[in-house]
Amino acid sequence: MTFNQIMASLQAMGTAQNVKIYRRHGATDPLYGVSFANLNKLKKQIKVDHALAVQLWNSGNADARHLATMVADPAQITAKLADQWVRDLRYCSLGDLFTGLICRTTLVQTKAGNWMDHDGEWIARAGWMLQARLAMADAPLSDAYFEKLLRRIEREIPTAKNRVKDAMNSAVIAIGLRNRALEKKAIAAAKKIGKVEVDHGETGCKTPDAIAYIGKAKAHRSKKAQRRAKAAS
Repeated sequence: MTFNQIMASLQAMGTAQNVKIYRRHGATDPLYGVSFANLNKLKKQIKVDHALAVQLWNSGNADARHLATMVADPAQITAKLADQWVRDLRYCSLGDLFTGLICRTTLVQTKAGNWMDHDGEWIARAGWMLQARLAMADAPLSDAYFEKLLRRIEREIPTAKNRVKDAMNSAVIAIGLRNRALEKKAIAAAKKIGKVEVDHGETGCKTPDAIAYIGKAKAHRSKKAQRRAKAAS
């Protein structure tokens, strides 16, 4: 499919209701309001098309940028392109899609470190979300690496920018789910930090309590493991 065909499809798939929802979550015009179910359908048709992904992102259209993160080739994401795209982030949905893409590249650890030190709220958020994704992945990183992040979060989260706080809290949760030793460290850090207050705007989103979330996620994992064991027996 060509760029023009994709843009026409996106426009046809958009709904006024989704436009309202996405705007409440921070998306700005141009915006068609395409559901993620429809974006996934387009993704299946396109598969991987990096040149198209660049065109989609450069269009400035929010829906096109969502799709760009889905069809881009991680192997062709250069450091320069990653830095160009991260500067365009202005809301969580696109930021999460973008960090999901960067996490599939060889740049992930470098960009996590560089971006979390940035003064810009959304760039710093991207860096911390990458750290959270590294904690959840099988990345060959030591416990000491994540313990250092926890200490930094303890120091900086009280005065961090709004969306950076949210990402730091996600990192605490992710680190706590990495292994038993880090779980204890993350829970201790969460107790020191206390309640994390994040302004989610005109949305129903809430900031999860790190300790409670770690407990629920562990219980969910345990149930899944039990089901798999039962099915295998």
